[in-house]
Amino acid sequence: MGDSSDSVSIDMETPSLSGKEYVIETYYGHVSVSVYGDQDKPALVTYPDLALNHISCFQGLLFCPEACSLLLHNFCIYHISPPGHELGAATIRPEDPLLSVDDLADQIAEVLNYFGLDAVMCMGVTAGAYILTLFAIKYRQRVLGLILISPLCNAPSWTEWLYNKVLSNLLYYYGMCGVVKELLLKRYFSKEARGSAQVPESDAVQACKRLLDERQGLNVWRFLEAINGRQDISNGLRKLFCCSLIFVGENSPFHFESLEMTSELDRRYSALVEVCITGSGMWVNGDRGAAPCHVNTNGVLSHRIRYVQATKVKCESKKYFESNLHFPRAPLTGKHGLEVKTNKNTNISRSLKDMNGWGECFL
Repeated sequence: MGDSSDSVSIDMETPSLSGKEYVIETYYGHVSVSVYGDQDKPALVTYPDLALNHISCFQGLLFCPEACSLLLHNFCIYHISPPGHELGAATIRPEDPLLSVDDLADQIAEVLNYFGLDAVMCMGVTAGAYILTLFAIKYRQRVLGLILISPLCNAPSWTEWLYNKVLSNLLYYYGMCGVVKELLLKRYFSKEARGSAQVPESDAVQACKRLLDERQGLNVWRFLEAINGRQDISNGLRKLFCCSLIFVGENSPFHFESLEMTSELDRRYSALVEVCITGSGMWVNGDRGAAPCHVNTNGVLSHRIRYVQATKVKCESKKYFESNLHFPRAPLTGKHGLEVKTNKNTNISRSLKDMNGWGECFL
């Protein structure tokens, strides 16, 4: 165990990062699934954001030895790619029907049936978080818990709908052009990570650009059309009784919606972690702004922690107005020798009391 307060050490052997690829035929077409780990272990299903797959969206987990070691020690990870988003995917045939968000959620159920999985943990980012949340609402008995990064729960606002329509037209007529890539990077990463004239863009942004070059524009267009046609699922959130852990970056374009989503969930089973200086992808994408802000609660940690702002929220008339929990540089101690030092101003006793049981729920 290291002495630095800026890092987390996990004393366990790092499992192999090699995964097995499956192409599964479903009622809604083929879907690609990458499986990492021992399939006898509990299942963690992931779903990426728009135009990403498990390599580009979850690289911060896949290539961070501590986080990946912790995840694979506890779970077998099933990375589901949106149709046509897997590595080397060909353009989906024009005659194939466009899938709705409900179709994509039902497709997940077919994937679980294929692998013989009953109830699973789910982790998704933004668009993927919406799909997994919808899946949890439709198949409540099959979801043990949700880990959501910058999630969506409302139908698109007029501004988002119009923005997505512009992006959709660019994708349809010009494919993955430079303008589209810049718009997507603003969705994923903080301004700091994207760089400036004085500061070069981060390695994660450069890697993401290269991976976006491999995406088929029409395939991304199909997923965007589904997300832009989504419905408000706020009422369904009130019927969810699985544990839900929501992460949101303070610079995420979906920051307010994530706060609002937290307010709709049952507070007995949900928690919100706000991470400073980050965009939508946060630690999952390896955002440089988030590099020191990788966090989870009660032992579910990623790579490094320097500053954490964790909050539970109340909302009235759909407006965020109260933060109940706030623990900068919080000491979190859990399984497998994880611990983080803190300063004298931290009030963690109340935090851990309120978060009691999270470690057992997620690990």
